[in-house]
Amino acid sequence: MSVPYSIKNKEEFSQKLLVNASSSVPASQKIPLIAKPFVSERALKTLDIVEKFVEEECIPADPIYAAMLGTSVEERFNAHPKIMEDLKQRARELGLWNMFLPKNHFKEGAGFSNLEYGLMAEYLGKSRTASEACNCSAPDTGNMEVLAKYGTEAQKRKWLDPLLEGKIRSAFLMTEPDIASSDATNIGLRIERKGNEYVLNGAKWWSSGAPDSRCKIYITMGKTDPTNSNPYKQQSVVLVPADTPGITIHRTLGVFGYDDAPHGHGHITFDNVRVPLDHIVLGEGRGFEIIQGRLGPGRIHHAMRSIGAAEKALEFFLARINDPRKKPFGKLLSEHGVMLERVARSRIEIDAARLGVLNAAITIDTKDAKFALKEIAEAKVLVPTMALTVIDRAIQAFGGAGVSQDTPLANMYAQGRTMRIVDGPDEVHLLQLGRNENKRGNFCLQRIEWQKKKGDEIAAKYNVQRRDVLAMNRVSGKSKL
Repeated sequence: MSVPYSIKNKEEFSQKLLVNASSSVPASQKIPLIAKPFVSERALKTLDIVEKFVEEECIPADPIYAAMLGTSVEERFNAHPKIMEDLKQRARELGLWNMFLPKNHFKEGAGFSNLEYGLMAEYLGKSRTASEACNCSAPDTGNMEVLAKYGTEAQKRKWLDPLLEGKIRSAFLMTEPDIASSDATNIGLRIERKGNEYVLNGAKWWSSGAPDSRCKIYITMGKTDPTNSNPYKQQSVVLVPADTPGITIHRTLGVFGYDDAPHGHGHITFDNVRVPLDHIVLGEGRGFEIIQGRLGPGRIHHAMRSIGAAEKALEFFLARINDPRKKPFGKLLSEHGVMLERVARSRIEIDAARLGVLNAAITIDTKDAKFALKEIAEAKVLVPTMALTVIDRAIQAFGGAGVSQDTPLANMYAQGRTMRIVDGPDEVHLLQLGRNENKRGNFCLQRIEWQKKKGDEIAAKYNVQRRDVLAMNRVSGKSKL
């Protein structure tokens, strides 16, 4: 049996596995061995810096950032705490900036692969402030990918450059309140070409980032050709400056009561909103192509951040069950078997989900997101459910404190629950996966029937009565016994 990579013997291999189980080793040494060959030395060094930055600077700053947002609605959605700018400056000093743009496609990024950034995103997912501090937060990441991949030079200079610099924020407007948005062909916001302008009318909601006073551009999907016989050619994407007349943000939408300030989620209407023709992205009828190019890598980003959240929940879980002040029935919670079983299951589930996401990222890097549709869908469905399960176990261990504001767990659960809906609900991906898997149905049936027939021939050759055939003959009454 060959020994993986640079490990010289089985004893060293066993010791390495033992060390990897320890939280004291750097992130670069905790990468699953199956992914290690795909990670550059530069990425390994950066990963360790990311871990240290998140654990030692961002997580301690999270409650300070939250306190600096204020209490009133107006304060919270106009707040821009100085601590965030300080963290941004620190991230830039450390070289942790715009890490998300994959090197195979974009010259504007930091030059990492989807796999390499995915490993970093896991640590960013453990903190409220870390992603924005590194200019790697949604929806800006996906919007920057759209502009970098599909935008004209003029569009890039006007909108991509300030986004890459972290000077402005953006929103992605796709979901609508009056239709089933899980089927994007239902999108109804009208985009009509009139003279040298496009005129937009309709409504959007769950427009993440739109209520933020720093949000300056809406990347908006609507229908330019609703009568096109191809339902996937009816949609287009246009760039709409946030201050364009005719736009109204009616309200912000809460997630289980959390307002997600200062970015939030807007419910917006467009009333004869006019933008120049050069604000269209890629061209009319290219909307589906754009959103598929945007959402593929974005789903991996979400998945890795969710794994980070699950790891953080497990850390809180372990801290709670080993807290000497908490001894129900005279024992530490860790001395109650049910808790250790939950810890073990959480460890298994997190590690298994991580492998699925890393496999999807490697597959994207091998070719592109379209090539990795199956792997992306599997990660999209698996990871949020896993994260919710692990977070729920931690909440249960904390009891009343777990559902209160005294720990981050309740908020983490609320945010995690949205992951089963955003970027396409689980049901859409399951339907796609099921249909594609079922294409093998006839082949599987024919192969099994052929194998049975071949088995009959082999049985006759050796003059053996097959037990399965014998049992079936007894049921049907054909057996002589």
